[in-house]
Amino acid sequence: MAFASYNSKSGFSVGSRTVLRLDRPLTVSSMKPVAPSPLPFASAATRTKSASSLQRRSSVGSLKTGKDDSGGQSFPGRVRVAVRLRPRNAEEQIADADFADCVELLPELKRLKLRKNNWDCETYQFDEVLTETASQKRVYEVVAKPVVESVLEGYNGTVMAYGQTGTGKTFTLGRIGEEDCADRGIMVRAMEDILADISPEHDTVTVSYLQLYMESVQDLLAPERDNIPIVEDPKTGDVSLPGATLVELKDQQNFVQLLQTGENNRIASNTKMNTESSRSHALLLVHVKRSAKSKQEKDLVIPQENGNGVQLSKGHRAPTIRKSKLLIVDLAGSERVDKSGSEGHQLEEAKAINLSLTALGKCINALAESSPHVPTRDSKLTRLLRDSFGGTARTSLIITIGPSPRHRAETASTILFGQRAMKVENMLKLKEEFDYKSLCRRLEADLDRLIAENERQSQAVLESEEEMERRLEEARIIVVEAESRLSAALETLAEERRKHQQENKETLQKVEVERAEMERFEQKLKKNVQDLQDQKEKQTFAEKEKHQKALVELEEKYNQELSNVKQILETERAHREKLENELKELLKKAEETTKEESLRTERAKEDELQKLKQQLEKEHLLREQAECELKKIEQQHKKTNGIIQDNEDSSILRQKVEQELQEKEKLEEEVRALKQQLLQLHIEAEESKRTLEKASSTRSSVCSDSHISINRPSNMRDTINGQRATIAKLFEQVGLHKILSLLQSEDVDVRVHAVKVVANLAAEEGNQEKIVEAGGLGSLLMLLQSSEDETIRRVAAGAIANLAMNETNQELIMAQGGIGLLARTADDAEDPQTLRMVAGAIANLCGNEKLQIKLREEGGIRALLGMVRSRHPDVLAQVARGIANFAKCESRGSGQGNRIGRSLLIDDGALPWIVANANNEASPIRRHIELALCHLAQHEVNAKDLVAGGALWELIRISRECSREDIRTLAQRTLNASPTFQAELKRLHVVY
Repeated sequence: MAFASYNSKSGFSVGSRTVLRLDRPLTVSSMKPVAPSPLPFASAATRTKSASSLQRRSSVGSLKTGKDDSGGQSFPGRVRVAVRLRPRNAEEQIADADFADCVELLPELKRLKLRKNNWDCETYQFDEVLTETASQKRVYEVVAKPVVESVLEGYNGTVMAYGQTGTGKTFTLGRIGEEDCADRGIMVRAMEDILADISPEHDTVTVSYLQLYMESVQDLLAPERDNIPIVEDPKTGDVSLPGATLVELKDQQNFVQLLQTGENNRIASNTKMNTESSRSHALLLVHVKRSAKSKQEKDLVIPQENGNGVQLSKGHRAPTIRKSKLLIVDLAGSERVDKSGSEGHQLEEAKAINLSLTALGKCINALAESSPHVPTRDSKLTRLLRDSFGGTARTSLIITIGPSPRHRAETASTILFGQRAMKVENMLKLKEEFDYKSLCRRLEADLDRLIAENERQSQAVLESEEEMERRLEEARIIVVEAESRLSAALETLAEERRKHQQENKETLQKVEVERAEMERFEQKLKKNVQDLQDQKEKQTFAEKEKHQKALVELEEKYNQELSNVKQILETERAHREKLENELKELLKKAEETTKEESLRTERAKEDELQKLKQQLEKEHLLREQAECELKKIEQQHKKTNGIIQDNEDSSILRQKVEQELQEKEKLEEEVRALKQQLLQLHIEAEESKRTLEKASSTRSSVCSDSHISINRPSNMRDTINGQRATIAKLFEQVGLHKILSLLQSEDVDVRVHAVKVVANLAAEEGNQEKIVEAGGLGSLLMLLQSSEDETIRRVAAGAIANLAMNETNQELIMAQGGIGLLARTADDAEDPQTLRMVAGAIANLCGNEKLQIKLREEGGIRALLGMVRSRHPDVLAQVARGIANFAKCESRGSGQGNRIGRSLLIDDGALPWIVANANNEASPIRRHIELALCHLAQHEVNAKDLVAGGALWELIRISRECSREDIRTLAQRTLNASPTFQAELKRLHVVY
């Protein structure tokens, strides 16, 4: 047997579910009348009695309700009754522990047994029998869904709950189900089906929510409207409430808000029977207006004066409208004053409730017995429900009962009420009518459009005729003017022809005179050209001899200077080899030295390096002097190029000069390589120094903890200061641009040492701006993208992380696609140190509030969470720091009103990892995660996700056990300020 618990606030809590095979209720069709289906358990005599009294009851009901029989399909339909048993509550489990339930359900047979004592019981048959484990969805599908489908087809419908106080009527009908969607009642589920089936463009749904309190109809949506009158249509007998608020619905959320408003305004009080007992009858009226296809098959013909007719198209047929009404009634519970303990005003309320329910019972008895008089005017409740019992509405009644034997009399009364209601027959009528007003408005609009179109066409014809006449007149005028111009042009042309003939004769005479003069000029010109050629040959011969002498002298001088330059370069090469040998010896000595000799060797190496740098500067000056001399020789050589071209032997000399220039370029390349090697040797020396310091620190680690805490920081500071001093000297002597140029070297070792120098420089805040201005950021990003060497990528990521500490540099990194490169590096890298550098860079960028959306769009958060696969403590610490920075910026933005909506960290799936590591053993990881969790909890929109993900318990632990007082205080303040957290703690009965 399934166990379940119930209370008036939270409703049913089902331990297991029994699946039953149910016959689906008959759906009302709007096209053909359908005879009512007899009950499966009814006897032949009962069916005969129902059939014989069917016509009499329907006619009596029609007279009582004032129903108009014209138009629409109608057929009989019996009131369907279902019974629902409430499980025992905590009080009954204690008080009735020694007694069995007075009710036994047989859901398979749709029967109910009411025990009089241990050996005697009574059996009742219903349309549906719902056990204490029945879900809200099944209750809706069995009781209310057939009625809702009928309303959508154009019939009126009623769903009503009747029963003793505290048996679950309001839970069954009006439960909103905010905390658990499975607890939604019939009102919410019915409105979901209605809004899902209608068309917002053509159909409308309006809602009114009322309560009948002390025989006064009050508006729950507008509490100031009290004592609303009930108006009956004398022709149709329909009941309306013209003073009630009508709200048109567009979506489900709007309806839930209206329902919450009404429930807050409904009158309820605490009695012995129920802690929150409804003291009024609640009525939800849903009006549905839908357009349907017209039943006319022929087109509409409008007669004219001449006897003919104009046939209208199908678009001009009269539209059909179906108006239906759904009434959901949550009756107040019947009660006995001696059991409920009502006194004073509560006693008056109980009297009013019992009187109205008594009047309803009298009406149902009269209808069940086919009485000629039904006292519907004895109470306002019966007047409002006259269409539901004996009228034209399809009605479903659910009666709710309790299992306690103490309330057996009330349970028996409720069951008898349901049995009598099953005998009531309604005549269902389709509410369908033609919308002639809409057709008239549409025809008038079409007529106005046609008249306007006709006027526009007539006006266009008149305007076109006037335009044609105007153009024709203009064409005539143009033709006359053209004829006059043509005659004048012919006369002018004849006169000009005569003038041209005269001018041609004069021109021919002038041309003959000029031709004779040109012949004489050509003869003189030929004579002058011959004289100039003779003079040029004499001058050329003299200049050639002079240039040959000068060329011999320049060649001798150039050969002498070239031999001098070669000697200088050979000297430099020998000196360079000597310096390399000395540096190698120094490196070997540095490796063999111990901790005691390290300080002396460092000073010696610095002095030797200083000497080497001075020698390098001297060689650099010599090379510059040699280059200046070569430039002077080249300039002299260019001056003599014109002379060499005229000499037959100049080609040999030109080849020699080109060879010398090539040798000069080779020497320059060797000098550049020498500089790179010197820089590399210097960096390697620094690396060896750091290696020695690490070795010394390792050997000193065997000392006591107190010794480490005192001596190690000073050693580390000395080491770091020494490194920074060395790098600063290198930076001043070599220059930043030359160091950055080495990042593009083809030699991998050169790039490795160069990027290490840039990373150390980027650690100083004063150097960061210079590195960015010199293009160092772009070079580092290029290395991160193109390099395959793990060391280069690790050091480059570290340098980018140092630069990312500056807010201006953060925007530049984002603008140059740095996040995408860092994300790809995080996906490809496996080395924990590389992942630590990349995570540190992304963590610094997470601290910029302006870049959060772009950071998330380019995959920064996903890359950060992907690096947790390393499981290395340093990597996890950087990931936790990045998440804490991101959450802190989100919290600040939400507090300033710059950001709304759920956290991007939750959207990207970071919450499970945050919750799992909130109590991590590593202090840096735990501290950052605790801070991130507190910042996420400050924004109320994240509260539900945090509760669902188990973060609430971590917040409670942080508020009690966190070692840092500021984080502990923040967690306490967040828990106290969040309504969602407080509600969850209250629901779980956790004292905080």
